[in-house]
Amino acid sequence: MGQCAGVKAKGGRCTAPPLPGEEWCYGHHPNYADKRRRNAAKSHKTRSASPEIASIKANLSELAVDVMGGAVDRGNAAVASQVYNVLLRAIGMELKVKEVEELEAKLEELSEAFEQQQEARRHGA
Repeated sequence: MGQCAGVKAKGGRCTAPPLPGEEWCYGHHPNYADKRRRNAAKSHKTRSASPEIASIKANLSELAVDVMGGAVDRGNAAVASQVYNVLLRAIGMELKVKEVEELEAKLEELSEAFEQQQEARRHGA
C-alpha cells in the first residue's frame, strides 16, 4: 500500500494511505477540499457558546466579590449560583448534542467514502 503524496502543515510528508486509485488521502485530496472546509466551519460553530460561558464566569466572579464585600446577601448569592449552575449544565448538554450531530455527519461522510471505495474496487478501479 502506498503513501499519501500530501504534505502536513509542519512540512513533513503525510503518512496516511491514499484513497484507492488516488495519490492522496481524504485529508489531502483536492476533490474533498470544499467538504473539509464545510466540516471545519461546522466544527467552529459548535464552540460558539464560549462567549456565553465567559459571561457567566464573569458574573459569578463579580457575585463572589460582592458576597465577600457584603454587598450581596449570601442566600441570594447561593440561589443565583444554583441558577448559573443549571444554565451551565444546559449549555454543556447543548454542546454535547451538537458534538454528536457533528460526529454523525462525519460518520455518514466516511461511510459514503468507504462505499465509493468498495464500489471502485468492484469495478476494477
